[in-house]
Amino acid sequence: MIALEQLNLVAADFDAMLAFYRRLGVSVSESPRHADMRHAEVRMPNGLALEFDNPALARVYNAAWRSSGGSSPVLIGFSLPSREAVDELHGELVAAGYRSRQPPYDAFWGARYAIVADPAGNDVGLMSPIDESRKSWPPAPAPG
Repeated sequence: MIALEQLNLVAADFDAMLAFYRRLGVSVSESPRHADMRHAEVRMPNGLALEFDNPALARVYNAAWRSSGGSSPVLIGFSLPSREAVDELHGELVAAGYRSRQPPYDAFWGARYAIVADPAGNDVGLMSPIDESRKSWPPAPAPG
């Protein structure tokens, strides 16, 4: 079963983005910085993850950010039940004519991950459950 799990916003002015959402009343916590990559997130009371990345981090997990200088600044994330389901759904969507932004791959945070563009050009992430044994650091750029 597919479930809406995440809304990820990529912000060139990361500090301004966090300041806005904090002023809005959202308790955003920033992860430790790694080089120039920045990430912050909050789990909303309804379970939805609201996450923030800067372009340097977006370029690591989304090949479209490397090849085009940026794709959609919004990523709508869906959780899928398995690694195989990510590959299957990505393949079905691409076969139906939707554009792949990031082919499926084993992401550094331990999930199988892919991105397709919806008809309006928004990035839609497809993610398997995280497998702790598949985590890796430092992150290698996603295959293009």
